[in-house]
Amino acid sequence: MQLIGMLDSPYVRRVAVSLQLLGLPFEHRSISVFRTFEQFHAINPVVKAPSLVCEDGEVLMDSTLILDYAEALAAPRKSLMPKGLPERQHALRLIGLALAACDKGVQMVYERELRPAEKQHAPWLDRVRGQLLAACSALEAEQQRRPLEASVQGINQAGVMMAIAWAMLQQKLPEVVRAADYPAWREFSTQAERLDAFIAYPPTE
Repeated sequence: MQLIGMLDSPYVRRVAVSLQLLGLPFEHRSISVFRTFEQFHAINPVVKAPSLVCEDGEVLMDSTLILDYAEALAAPRKSLMPKGLPERQHALRLIGLALAACDKGVQMVYERELRPAEKQHAPWLDRVRGQLLAACSALEAEQQRRPLEASVQGINQAGVMMAIAWAMLQQKLPEVVRAADYPAWREFSTQAERLDAFIAYPPTE
């Protein structure tokens, strides 16, 4: 399999780290949707990162859908999703919050970096910022209430997504998501980043 996309995307990195934790062999190809658009287009005309080229050449998109496929490949030997329904429900809540934080963070970054300053709409940016901080506050509260485990044996998909979201937000928006405001989330992510799967796929190329 080939994973297409840059690791500065939290969605690409989420897949790379998860595949590593699941023990699934793959090749990571650092192809940008911006700088190498035509090369990406030749692999996937939709030019969406991450893209996963399967063994038979079929291309999958969207990190959540790719990981659903990866879970099927790894089963029953390994899974990053809890088996019990209450635990799975909680993991899905955390994943949703972390994905929302990433989505809103990416929107803010794109607005700042790709749209001319005179065309930026302040009320919309304020709304996105509020949504981002609401997701971050919920993640901090959940980590304080029901701490996740940051170990090779104990980390699950919720933990992967939370750590990767934290790394992206601290890299791109540290003045918005201030580290001092989220001590439990920060400490968990620091521990997760020490795992080999995270070290192998850092958030920069």
